[in-house]
Amino acid sequence: MRVLGVNALFHDPACALVIDGQVVAAAEEERFSRRKHGKRPLPFSAWELPELSARWCLQQAGLAPADLDAVAYSYDPGLSAPADELGLDDPWDWLRQDYARQAPGFLAEALPGLAPGKVRFVPHHMAHAASAGMAGPHRDSAVLVLDGRGECGAYLAGHYRDRELTVLATQDLPDSVGLFYEDLTEHLGFLRSSDEFKVMALASYGTPRFADRVRAYAHPEGGGRFRARPVPWREFTPRREPGEPWTQDHADLAASAQQCLEETVLGLARWLHEETGEEALTFAGGVALNCVANTRLYRESPFRDVWVQPAAGDAGTAVGAALHVAREKEPVAPMRTPALGRGWSDEELRRWLETAAVPYEEPEDIAATVADELARDGVVAWFQGRSEFGPRALGHRSLLAHPGRAANLERLNAVKGREEFRPVAPMVLAGRAGEIFSGGPLPSPYMLFVHDVAEEWRERVPAVVHVDGTARVQTVDAREEPLVARMLTAFEERTGLPVVVNTSLNTAGRPMVDDPRDALECFGSAPVDLLALGPFAVRRGRFFR
Repeated sequence: MRVLGVNALFHDPACALVIDGQVVAAAEEERFSRRKHGKRPLPFSAWELPELSARWCLQQAGLAPADLDAVAYSYDPGLSAPADELGLDDPWDWLRQDYARQAPGFLAEALPGLAPGKVRFVPHHMAHAASAGMAGPHRDSAVLVLDGRGECGAYLAGHYRDRELTVLATQDLPDSVGLFYEDLTEHLGFLRSSDEFKVMALASYGTPRFADRVRAYAHPEGGGRFRARPVPWREFTPRREPGEPWTQDHADLAASAQQCLEETVLGLARWLHEETGEEALTFAGGVALNCVANTRLYRESPFRDVWVQPAAGDAGTAVGAALHVAREKEPVAPMRTPALGRGWSDEELRRWLETAAVPYEEPEDIAATVADELARDGVVAWFQGRSEFGPRALGHRSLLAHPGRAANLERLNAVKGREEFRPVAPMVLAGRAGEIFSGGPLPSPYMLFVHDVAEEWRERVPAVVHVDGTARVQTVDAREEPLVARMLTAFEERTGLPVVVNTSLNTAGRPMVDDPRDALECFGSAPVDLLALGPFAVRRGRFFR
């Protein structure tokens, strides 16, 4: 069965293709359109479809739209209700619902040859749940979904047995942990439905001194329910305008909201464990990208394993919707890797370089060449293999640097043009991670948990240590990522450090680099010393003559 999954309605539009129960391709529209998050989550943009990523997914498999057995759209307008009935202040939401109802016609027009009758509406949170419970490694698991909103709610708790879902709890809007956090994001001067991770990072600089007051608006209530209503944030601290300096009050408010979010998530997880008795929890929805909350789940919930979908936000519903529909006809398999996007052969990359008339070299081993540059304290743009699906750079589209230079945190934030409080992540071989990091699950291949950095290592790898002594770790398995592993090994041979700084290959406000042109443009516009494009090396001194 050939099913194209489509996420389009709110934000992070994306497509995924499932063939014979396997996810074979998945990509976010932003990687093609070069618009961060694809579009803004406004009712007026709800008609926009991820046409470019849809066409690429089909092209990747050699399919035409008519070859599809189904298209799974990750929202069901038949389950929606007027915004005022849901307690939402969104006077144009009716337009969003109208566009959703017309999605089959829009898709048929965007993909000529597709019959509108092949489009299936999949409830939004069912799609999120499938992206965790079906795409995850466990045939049986508890599943938790928390986000801003779906049709009428912002939460689902359930149980997968043999990849069949039983829903145990939902909760109607306006209670929403995701909207609670989005509102604070906007109050703190960041872009809502985009910059929530900045609030999480800022929280580490504060103390939760407002938590008791914020808790009145957001807390678990028992029985698999919670309260999360709009908060009068101005009563705590004045709104920060974009670009203004943040104050200690802003950091303390972020820390207070983060604590209330963690308590709510943990309370729901404890109830879900009581109901299911499962050892494994699978987790999706935008809230599942909060790696600090994920770590508390791992440490304090009764679940022995917590698996988070790497594309836990709305983009991941494209995968989940496709698996949900495919499962009706055939068994489905776990998502084996997030490296599901575009890739190029070595010869194709060579042609890109020659067309661009860029001086390049082809070293015997690009991993060793990169390790040499990093050991010299150079910054490296690393472009290898198929691009990652989801918001994290996992060793395919990365900026790399030396972790032993504390100044490299400020340096990389300057290279990327982003806030000074933003951390960067350590990349480490899975077999070495336990020597340096603790307090979170290991291995941790998707950078979705935080770990404590051992005291004796904090001065050795200061660039990757956040202000609270933690780091958001990515472990590397040499069997799955042999090139990255070889680079890490070569770097340790030169420096004695088994860790390399890893952050996404982009600059502020731009999507992650996806194709070779993006890589060359980023390299040309940012102070990066070496571009590793497949097996080829482009050096700044030779690039600018």
